[in-house]
Amino acid sequence: MGAAYDQDLRDRVLAAYDRGLETNQVAEQLDVSKSWARRVKQCRREEGRVTPKPMGGLRVVKVDLARLAELVGQRPDATLRELRQMLGGICAESTICEALKRLKITFKKRQFMLRSRTVPMWRNDVVTGKKISPGSKALG
Repeated sequence: MGAAYDQDLRDRVLAAYDRGLETNQVAEQLDVSKSWARRVKQCRREEGRVTPKPMGGLRVVKVDLARLAELVGQRPDATLRELRQMLGGICAESTICEALKRLKITFKKRQFMLRSRTVPMWRNDVVTGKKISPGSKALG
């Protein structure tokens, strides 16, 4: 994300508007976009603010983190959808995912699970060491 424009440029845009110039003239003279110049003027008119809004910072998570950690402790295999339902559906599943990341809670498969009994898709040819498909016959 880029940085906000300098306060000096904002002040020059507002001074040009105060002199009675139109948006097209302001944008052309100061080499800024028409939409940005218009937004600077609009922010001053509607909010009384001539400085840029702060950028970045921590994102607000609208989930009770303690309650979420408690629910995960009770049911560690619950899906995001199930956790959302247990929380009362107050937010999106992506919000719950962000909250879990903030809590450093991840879902990992157990390492002691049985291996799959399906046939591997490829096997190594004993003679050449090259991979061949299961249905074809080895050369040689």
